[in-house]
Amino acid sequence: MTRADTSTASAVGSHVRTTPGAAIIVSVVLVELTSGITQGFLSPVLRSLTEVLHVTAADLNWISIANLLASVAFTPVLSRMGDLYGHRRILRWNLAIVLLGSLLVGTAQSFGVLLLGQVLQGAFAGFFPLLVGILRNRSGDAESRRGIGFMVAALLSGIGVGMVASGFVAQHVDAPTAALWVPAVAVSLVLLATWPLLPESEHRPGGHLDLRGGLLLCVGLVAVLLGLGQGGMPGWEWTSARTVGCLAGGVLVVAQWTWVELRSDAPMIDVRLFRHRNVTVVSLVAVTFSFCLIGLQVANAIFLATPREQFGYGLGLAPLHIAFAMLPSMAAVAIAAVCAPTLAERIGDRATLVLGSLIMAAGYLGNLAFHSSLAPYLLVGVVSSVGAGLLQQSTRSLAVESVPHDQAAVGSGINELQINIGGSLGAACVLSFTAAATPAGSPLPTFSAYAAIWTTTTLVSMAGAGAALFLRRTAISA
Repeated sequence: MTRADTSTASAVGSHVRTTPGAAIIVSVVLVELTSGITQGFLSPVLRSLTEVLHVTAADLNWISIANLLASVAFTPVLSRMGDLYGHRRILRWNLAIVLLGSLLVGTAQSFGVLLLGQVLQGAFAGFFPLLVGILRNRSGDAESRRGIGFMVAALLSGIGVGMVASGFVAQHVDAPTAALWVPAVAVSLVLLATWPLLPESEHRPGGHLDLRGGLLLCVGLVAVLLGLGQGGMPGWEWTSARTVGCLAGGVLVVAQWTWVELRSDAPMIDVRLFRHRNVTVVSLVAVTFSFCLIGLQVANAIFLATPREQFGYGLGLAPLHIAFAMLPSMAAVAIAAVCAPTLAERIGDRATLVLGSLIMAAGYLGNLAFHSSLAPYLLVGVVSSVGAGLLQQSTRSLAVESVPHDQAAVGSGINELQINIGGSLGAACVLSFTAAATPAGSPLPTFSAYAAIWTTTTLVSMAGAGAALFLRRTAISA
């Protein structure tokens, strides 16, 4: 760090006001609660949107893909900006971007406008690393782990709140699109509530924003994920110039990004961090669990809403009933996330990651066997959610602890980036399966799509358990 940078960091620290620890925890919980609401509000009304917006179930997977691709673009930039310019300052702008996207979603009368709003809402991916930066600047590893556990619990609780709120609105308001206003209300309230409470970071490393690196990373990842998501679709055959161009071009751009970052004095993401085994292992586990958890969001909601008498499968639930049906799984994830630090202290981080992945695999295998009635379907959903909760908290804690202290938000941002990449790959896989199994003229696929999806998620979860075996032990500071 230069003398000027040191002076700047000192000046910043001298102007930071003291904020009670309870106020910080309340603030980060509220922000993550809002993040969850923004991610969960669509599930109960997805089936009705096929009729209102005149799209198929396969088309609806574009909601997840657009949201996740935007998250891939936003996460590294917002994380790095938080470390450089202050986590609270960037978080406020982050909330404003999500609010703008939520307003677009609320006013959407077409699928295109809804997708545009979802792109802006994808900025919620920056919430977690920015909040971790605030926590990390004011606590040790053990306290930070507990805080991250509360944040994950709040995130999942928010998904449940969002589902119930939108399901309630859809149930009692004639227009299903009225439920699209739920996130705009939530983000507005939280922006007002947390504005005076969140403290600014006391330490900043100095440096500058690597815009070239950020642009290359965003373009490369979006191109690769777009090619994978569309591959096999009409006009996007795997051998078509469009698909091959996206995949090959994206890989080349990512390779160029790696070359640029290795020669940069202030990289957007220091790729040298991946030389550390734990950074790589945690990233792989994050990709595998998010592939399953996030990739299945649209498919699970549509399965719950599909009428069995018409399509031969599904549970035929109304929007509000879908919300309540998904609450046990959300609660299981939240409880497991809060319990994860205690479990890790007893059996170790590596065993926790392996156990979480195997539990997820058992749950998805259960979906294949128990999907004909509601109670067994929800029970196996709770099983996979327990594994997901352990992995949500553990990977996010380990991602921060595996990097230097002054790169806390970047370390968390790397993990969030891997989660978004995994979710994008999962959503793309689900899109491919559902589109291939959707008969001409039908809005929904045959059951074979779900059989393929659950088989794939079982195998991917087991791959995550295999990757977790390579994690090295780390010491936790108080």
